Amino acid sequence: MFTSNSLLEDEVSDVRIGIGRGTDKGYVESSVRAVNGKNIIIYDDPKKMIDDLYAGKLDAAVRGDMSSSKLLPFLKEEAGVDSLERLVLLEPLNSKLIFLAPVGIDEGWTVEQKFDMAKRSLALMKRLGAGQRVAVMSGGRNEDKGRCPAVDKTIDDANILVKMLTDAGYDAYNAQILIENAVDDADLIIAPDGIAGNLIFRVLHFIGEAKALGAPVLNIDKIFVDTSRVKNNYVDSIMLAQRLTEERR
Repeated sequence: MFTSNSLLEDEVSDVRIGIGRGTDKGYVESSVRAVNGKNIIIYDDPKKMIDDLYAGKLDAAVRGDMSSSKLLPFLKEEAGVDSLERLVLLEPLNSKLIFLAPVGIDEGWTVEQKFDMAKRSLALMKRLGAGQRVAVMSGGRNEDKGRCPAVDKTIDDANILVKMLTDAGYDAYNAQILIENAVDDADLIIAPDGIAGNLIFRVLHFIGEAKALGAPVLNIDKIFVDTSRVKNNYVDSIMLAQRLTEERR
């Protein structure tokens, strides 16, 4: 079973990581100490961290508890993208590690966007040694077709996306609305849209106590791990950034 322990079991000490500090709670500092972070720099200035990432002074960066509204605009500007595509790594209690996208409320609103995110996600997952089975979600069961136009569209989109992925050689299936099965049957879960993905993440992490390692950004040429400001321990996010850097070398 592919778990966070199997992903992060080996220490990577020579990677230069930047992590953002946006509060005085001390969670960032304690996390850096916990990984013996001699190559980890804490940043209070979001622009400075992104500048250093793109200047090659850092191998990777982690958001930490810095405000997304202050940090992410600098990342988008430097990367030259209008929006960021993120893939979150979640580990429910007593379960394997699952990958979920889209998770930003402005992400994954077309079939083409979700197809692109699925391909990028699977490429990253393959480098990490994760499985490649894809569950494409919709807003209802196939038999619910006709009950609501909005739900009908998610069902149609899911069927189209599954065909696009299988035609491209990927192992994908229509999981319908049955996420309770998808978490066991698949490795990557593609939500109907960014709002649904964000809600899945919040329910699993904040209510269901699933471990959230972070959300690597897929559509930029640097390694950046987005995190929740509500986390009180960033050790796994730092280690994920280290692992992603090692796998890219």
